[in-house]
Amino acid sequence: MREEFEKLAATGKIEGKHVEPLTQLVEGGCCLHRSWGFGKIKSVDTVFAKFTIDFPGKPGHTMDLGFAAESLKPIPKNHILARKAADLDAVRHLAAHHLDLIKLVLNSFDGKATVDQIQQSLTPDVITEDWKKWWDTAKREMKKDGHFIVPLKKTDPVVYQAQETSLQSRSLTDFRAAKGLKARIVVVAEILKAVSDLSDKAAAANEIIAVLNTDIVAYQRTQPAVALEAIFVRDELCHDAGVPPTPGEVTAAQIWLQDGIKFGPLVETIPAAKHHRALESYREANPERWFEILRGAINFVSAKLAKEFASLLVAQGKLNLLKETLSKLINQHTASSELLLWFGRERNEDFVDILGPEVFRAMLTAMERDQFQEKRSNRLRDFILEDQGLISELTASADIEVVKDLTRALKLSPVFDDMDKRSLLARLVKAHPAVQSLISGEQTKQDSSLLVSWESLERRRIEYQELVQKKIPANSKEIAIARSYGDLRENHEYKAAKEMQKILMRNKEELEAQLARARGTDFSNAKTDVVGQGTIVRVLDLASNQPETFTILGAWDSDPDKGVISYLTPVAHALLNHKVGDEVEFERDGAKRLQRIEHIEAWQAPVVAEVAEVAA
Repeated sequence: MREEFEKLAATGKIEGKHVEPLTQLVEGGCCLHRSWGFGKIKSVDTVFAKFTIDFPGKPGHTMDLGFAAESLKPIPKNHILARKAADLDAVRHLAAHHLDLIKLVLNSFDGKATVDQIQQSLTPDVITEDWKKWWDTAKREMKKDGHFIVPLKKTDPVVYQAQETSLQSRSLTDFRAAKGLKARIVVVAEILKAVSDLSDKAAAANEIIAVLNTDIVAYQRTQPAVALEAIFVRDELCHDAGVPPTPGEVTAAQIWLQDGIKFGPLVETIPAAKHHRALESYREANPERWFEILRGAINFVSAKLAKEFASLLVAQGKLNLLKETLSKLINQHTASSELLLWFGRERNEDFVDILGPEVFRAMLTAMERDQFQEKRSNRLRDFILEDQGLISELTASADIEVVKDLTRALKLSPVFDDMDKRSLLARLVKAHPAVQSLISGEQTKQDSSLLVSWESLERRRIEYQELVQKKIPANSKEIAIARSYGDLRENHEYKAAKEMQKILMRNKEELEAQLARARGTDFSNAKTDVVGQGTIVRVLDLASNQPETFTILGAWDSDPDKGVISYLTPVAHALLNHKVGDEVEFERDGAKRLQRIEHIEAWQAPVVAEVAEVAA
């Protein structure tokens, strides 16, 4: 095609400088446009001096040869983009050979490319599924191979070099080039991932450990957290390389036991990935007092670190001490928002006996306290809003009066805006319908008072206490135990416990609504001039001439064998407010009855004083 392009240049259809780039475009058959991306040249029209190119979304696009020479970049046939266009299946097959595919990509970018460039070249058409898994495997193979330089920083390019260098040489070169202890720790962490592949593990380890030990001495007082990190990687390298510790080297215990070391602030500055190792080393350094130090510091660290504290305490058999600390902080409303954030997220069976409404009250107090701090955090507030089940779970076994107090506290809290507050109050109402009137300020017919005898009120209260103090907590433990069996989809014990939870919670809601409306009485002020609550009524059935006696008491009083009926029953409704001599018609047992009121007297409660005293 070069000759054809030279002819076009000679006739003035293209410029002479366009001959070489056009020749390269035709030889490669592929190109890149800065806006349209990759293109495949389908044909060349030398008569009209045009290319026909397929771009993504622009198939069969025509372009003047002169414009093409200026705006298109030639793509050689061995470029990853050209190889994909020519035979995508073959390139996908090559993905099983990680190094060959990476080499192809790097050569397409002049021997080096960033991780992002590599990923963009291969996903989603070549690596169709788990890129991270594929790339992790590729990195391990490249580090073993002597032709690839894999940088520590993701933004630096991966480089392919023809001259092979050993993993040991590359690792030590990287370590020697690192400036400062922090940078050296990062390099050693990478070396540890492939230490078994080093040609002389002991020699490499001894060189690295000698430098680390010198740095650790220099850092142990000025930057103890960095010194601890170095000690951890040093000790791990000793173990993996099979070399003994250096006599006289600084240990983690020596760092922890230095004068002036403040445990909480120091451990906070250690990277989260090293928290567990740091706490274990502290436990080893302070075998007699470590758990007391952790208990004292747990209220002053981040949620993530609080979780690590708790995990270590539980693993070492200190669960009861931890619960005692948490309970005290929560009940005194001195728990920090970070501690409560961890505790709210955790909510496992270990803490079921202290997970209650007071936790939410402590959360409100902590957030209100944070409002006056310069570095306040909204993490706890965001968690409360996002966790749809938090409020209902924390108040599941709470007495209705406690829930009402919590509702009032939430309404007055300044930490939520109006919309968020309405959302949280709606969750409370859904879990406890009896608090609806506190929120709406209205008293609906549904919420009207129920007149009940003291005896029946006490029975209902005992039933409620039995439910919230025994049955619901027992069910919560059953759910927690069943959850620990795993795979909730096939966990029949878990499903059964959750179904029972629904029943118990429905019963609780009903009892709360009833108790909220209940008004106890001994009926001592009942009038006898008309039928009312607290009266005994003797009637005569005018059809059968048979007498019958009804004792009309409270909403929850019923004893058919003794003629005791609730004032809410149809019979009582028909009799109420009628006088002696009145004839009353009502339906009973499917038939209409006509009865005349013969006598009205006041009902006397048995042991009235004792019942009233107990109910009060």
